Amino acid sequence: MSFTISAAVRAQLPEIRDIYNEVIRNTTAVFSDVEVTLENREAWFDAKRAAGFPVVVAADASGVEGFGTFGEFRTWPGYRFSVEHSVHVRADRRGRGIGRALVQALLQEAARMQKHVMIAGIDAQNVTSIALHEKLGFQVVGELKEVAFKFGRWLDLKFMHRLI
Repeated sequence: MSFTISAAVRAQLPEIRDIYNEVIRNTTAVFSDVEVTLENREAWFDAKRAAGFPVVVAADASGVEGFGTFGEFRTWPGYRFSVEHSVHVRADRRGRGIGRALVQALLQEAARMQKHVMIAGIDAQNVTSIALHEKLGFQVVGELKEVAFKFGRWLDLKFMHRLI
């Protein structure tokens, strides 16, 4: 690997925003068509840190190549040991193992935080992400049909999970 994984810092938020906005514009990895501002990413980052959740980046000499985080799956106390993660990789760096490394870093962090389950919500047609998660020990546990609408079509949401 020519990249390193580390905790994100505030100075990287413009690059994180740019990666996220490209994902919004061009993929169904995020079920939104509204791009985010730097102020939005700052508030997101501050909220993650205040809640004790990690934000990690993969970076090399070109800058941030990808980022990942996790947060509460649901807010009720009974779910306190379950987290849902999110990982996004810069378009020109996809397919190089960065997403895998970010998910692995998040799994390690979740274990450190004594979490029990990590959940992934994935567009059911995103075979690349589903295969990646399967290789990392995630299992498909359910699918919600036509719960989102983007790019002129209905999208199904596949849930995968892994015991930590």
